[in-house]
Amino acid sequence: MPATIQVILQADVAKLGDSGELVKVRPGFARNYLLPRQLAVPATTAQINRLNHEKAVAVAKADKHKKEMKDLAAKIEALQIKIARPVGEDNKLFGSVTAKDIENAVKAAGVEIDRKKMHLADPIKALGTFEIPVKLLADVTANLKVEVTKK
Repeated sequence: MPATIQVILQADVAKLGDSGELVKVRPGFARNYLLPRQLAVPATTAQINRLNHEKAVAVAKADKHKKEMKDLAAKIEALQIKIARPVGEDNKLFGSVTAKDIENAVKAAGVEIDRKKMHLADPIKALGTFEIPVKLLADVTANLKVEVTKK
């Protein structure tokens, strides 16, 4: 009997590996624990080919998504959003400009972004031009230019 056999994990197993990994385990551990609980399947050539195909599809999908986010980042960089608010004496705003206000203005301009991706530390409470970072992916960030003007 072999000292180890290869299995493909179907779920994350503590201290062994993550789902989709090809690992070597003792035959008894595979036979008595992993296989009956459907945590793994035997590593046949068909299963290994299926695993490689799924990884290739996942990589292609991730690349396509990243390209779409880079295109969206380019659109966001090109935008110049103007928000008019009533002001009082000394050019102080009545209220503030929040991420929701910015999201609505961007949506009116024809670009769809989620306000949770905007990193606006505090609501804008002054007139002027501001750059708001929009984090689309871990490594794709765009700066949205927002100009707050008098109404």
